[in-house]
Amino acid sequence: MMKAFVLCKLAPGKEQKALQKVRSLPGVTDVFMTFGGWDAILSAEADTIDKLSTLVVGQIRGVDGVAGTETLVTTNL
Repeated sequence: MMKAFVLCKLAPGKEQKALQKVRSLPGVTDVFMTFGGWDAILSAEADTIDKLSTLVVGQIRGVDGVAGTETLVTTNL
């Protein structure tokens, strides 16, 4: 199982609708609003790195109101 944290910048005025849509995406396990350089942090998971990439690039970034992302893939030590 691949897990990642996805840092999100949101378009002003579209934050709530964007986060509601993102929360409903299969593979998004948690959503946290933040203050600072990023507006939200998502926790996401998928079976493979390809599926994780599809989730972030094809679905999360495609949500109206998501202006940018940075993905931090996790690893077990």
